[in-house]
Amino acid sequence: MEQENLDLLASPDTDAGTIPNLKFSFAAARNRLAPGGWAREVTVRELPVATTMAGVNMRLKPGGIRELHWHKEAEWAYMLAGRARITAVDAQGRNFIDDVGVGDLWNFPAGIPHSIQGLEEGCEFLLVFDNGDFSENETFLISDWFVHTPRDVLAKNFGVPESAFDNLPKDIEHTRWILSGEVPGPLASDRVRSPAGTVPVKYSYHLQEQNPIQLAGGQVRAAIGRLMRWVFSD
Repeated sequence: MEQENLDLLASPDTDAGTIPNLKFSFAAARNRLAPGGWAREVTVRELPVATTMAGVNMRLKPGGIRELHWHKEAEWAYMLAGRARITAVDAQGRNFIDDVGVGDLWNFPAGIPHSIQGLEEGCEFLLVFDNGDFSENETFLISDWFVHTPRDVLAKNFGVPESAFDNLPKDIEHTRWILSGEVPGPLASDRVRSPAGTVPVKYSYHLQEQNPIQLAGGQVRAAIGRLMRWVFSD
């Protein structure tokens, strides 16, 4: 690291030493391993200057599932490798499902329950949250809600017998979160028709399908408000 950042070993004369640390490598962060993949985060705890933003680098194995969960922070993502299937349900019960690949984006507004699953080749992506105090290890899992909700309430809500919940996992922390799963079939086979319909604005954006702007030194694709209205929505 000293060889890569010579100014850290011998600071220039113009350095007064008052600028806070402005970077922290994911490679230096704790990596939380799970049966279906792994995740490592950089938050205000690792990078004190990052009070308004936290980042998570996550990898899912083929079929690996980041269990349905939600949090009070908004989440946007950039796909780094592979392909994934993302799903969500909004407060009106409208659902969303899409497959994303390298270069694609998604955004889940605060409080929206969502899940992510790796497809045939697995996937890796960068997540960004709008609060430096966010932690990937403190999200609310659907299975955690199941375990702490009376069986008769669950049965009535889902229209199934109480026995359907006999095998809920006891060790939520280590058996769920990111769990192993089978690679799902075609996208159409995973769609579920909701009486409430589908979300009116997509939570994903296929950036690589956008025509790039050609410049003398290369090209650029930009996702702005008119293309992704949720970027600037509340």
